[in-house]
Amino acid sequence: MQDQLEAFARGVNFTRYRGQLQGHYESLFVRANYTHCAHAFWIRYTIFSPRGRPRDAIGELWAIFFDAEQNRHVTAKEEYRFTDCDFDVSSFRVRVGKATLLPNRLEGAIEGKQHSLAWDLKFEGASPPVLLLPLPLYQGRFPAAKSVVSLPMACFNGLLTVDGKKVEVAAWIGSQNHNWGSRHTDLYAWGQVAGFDNQPDSFLEVATARLRLGPFWTPPLTPMVLRHRQREYSFTRLGQAIRARGKFGYFSWEFASRNEDAEIAATISAPREAFVGLRYHNPPGGIKHCLNSKIASCTLRLRDRRAGTMEVLETRNRAAFEILTDDEKHGVDISA
Repeated sequence: MQDQLEAFARGVNFTRYRGQLQGHYESLFVRANYTHCAHAFWIRYTIFSPRGRPRDAIGELWAIFFDAEQNRHVTAKEEYRFTDCDFDVSSFRVRVGKATLLPNRLEGAIEGKQHSLAWDLKFEGASPPVLLLPLPLYQGRFPAAKSVVSLPMACFNGLLTVDGKKVEVAAWIGSQNHNWGSRHTDLYAWGQVAGFDNQPDSFLEVATARLRLGPFWTPPLTPMVLRHRQREYSFTRLGQAIRARGKFGYFSWEFASRNEDAEIAATISAPREAFVGLRYHNPPGGIKHCLNSKIASCTLRLRDRRAGTMEVLETRNRAAFEILTDDEKHGVDISA
């Protein structure tokens, strides 16, 4: 198993798209928070290929700058012909238009209709990938959507330009991520914390998802991984994810899980104004709404059953919180 994990890690950012007829989406994205105030960024390089029409595949470039201090978030998006993109299948090399994402470096710009964003950033880190699914599930058809944190606890430095204003990025902490699949998950909440306010070296990755199988819905599946004090608490086995508790709405989420080693119970929440609404095309057809925040709060209680200890990890505004839904009554303006 260790050899398989090492092989997976070596190719964790290699593109999975091969012109599949069943449709495909794939994103490599970075995100980070400023540790001293509620500023954050999210930059996403994406393939979208509709089912049965790989000739119509496109590249998408997305960027958001979150500023909770001013209650102002800047969003920009551009689409490109796939012939103007490069997603490498045998190395970590991505290009959408002129924007690039490489190991430890990304550069690009979007001149949107209402806003502009540009970035010139370097990032580094030594943490191994975080897998939210058991390793064999990354190779099979189920689930249709896969997600991995290629580089948790990444440290970013460089420059953002937000509507012409320079924003220095100095030791912002976040992650580099990769997800892909033949369709978007039908309904989910996704969360991540790269450094808690009182435990800056700890990392959380969690999701609650429901899948539609014909006319039926699965119960909520809630896998999670917490890295804390040089330990990894993993709650990702399928049976465990089914037994876990996960309940979310607009705009709060409660989840909990346990195993023989530990128990976790947590909440992630943010006010409506902390979210940006995005429109995602689904490869089988239709539109999903993504409610995206990178400035949410999180309170997590960890009971280490073997050590007999209890700790509370908290952050006021460094949690990522996304909801993907078909519901259009969420009240968040769609900005891209």
